[in-house]
Amino acid sequence: MLGLAVGDALGAPAENMKPSQIRERWGRIEGFVEEEPSGTDDTEYAIFSGLMLAEHGSDLTLAHVEEAWHRWIANLDEGPFRGAGFSERGTLENLRRGLAAPISAQHRHAWSDGLAMRAAPFGIFAAGRPAEAARLVALDGTVSHDGEGIYGGQAVAAGVAAAMVGRSTDVVIAAALSVVPEDSWTARSLRRAVATAQRARSDRDATRLGRERAVRSAVVIGGYPWMDLAPEAVGLAFGAFAVARGDFRDSVLTAVNMGRDADTTAAVAGALAGALGGARAVPEEWAAAVGPARGSCLPSMAGYHVLDVAELLTPPSPPPSPPLPCRDGDGTTEGRRKDGRRTDGATEGRGDE
Repeated sequence: MLGLAVGDALGAPAENMKPSQIRERWGRIEGFVEEEPSGTDDTEYAIFSGLMLAEHGSDLTLAHVEEAWHRWIANLDEGPFRGAGFSERGTLENLRRGLAAPISAQHRHAWSDGLAMRAAPFGIFAAGRPAEAARLVALDGTVSHDGEGIYGGQAVAAGVAAAMVGRSTDVVIAAALSVVPEDSWTARSLRRAVATAQRARSDRDATRLGRERAVRSAVVIGGYPWMDLAPEAVGLAFGAFAVARGDFRDSVLTAVNMGRDADTTAAVAGALAGALGGARAVPEEWAAAVGPARGSCLPSMAGYHVLDVAELLTPPSPPPSPPLPCRDGDGTTEGRRKDGRRTDGATEGRGDE
């Protein structure tokens, strides 16, 4: 969740920009370029989905999702839409007209990356269970998305679920591909981006800019006006993650500097790399800049911090097992772990151990 929020805030200034425009304005983005960085709808909708999931867990139903959209968003008198993407705008308009899921997702942007941007909480909750993460995020997405829009969310949720317990970028990518149809646009885009990233990172003569250009060219639909296309955004995010070998800083900055829907691609890349490396992988100065949500998009989410939501999604760690008492030959009792080793630092040998 922290990685998502950091990526979102880093990428927000570069949203809808071309790489050439980014270079012209900032050279290369290497950190926050705004004095007061903040998250966008990506972070606030991820908080929304996280709170909903924390409330219902694996018992989540489509009715729960609809009720949450009405209670926290659609039924509130907020005036005009604030900072939401096209898929959210279309969904809210349909819900406020009395339409129910899946009809509420019948709008022109059901294929957007609006589900992918809020999918990380499902991977956190279902850590190590990519299929369950994909099942739950599809329930969330049915209210707002269809087809490729849902596939994009499932790929991200499954990837985060695998990253939460794994240490390999290949395992994360395989998990993402395992939950979407093999012949889907999302799967093809993801495979193309990752294959290009793997070739680029093995080319010793390739520059950082060259690697970014290669990944971007493999995925972006030239001349297409909408930049929030789920197969494209998810492909770019996984491509950035793959070319950086899961390193948090490089994954996020690669996504940011490729432009397009930069806040979402960097948020997804940050979620994947953050889940893989843990909170310690996020640079301290970046983590410190993430404060409670401002409610700039969803006023009902104001004041929530992504780390607080993350705590709600993860079960408490079981207390460590106490050492088992064992009476030694001299009549004293020494602590012993369940594996038979003494807790006083001594070693009892077997043979010449």
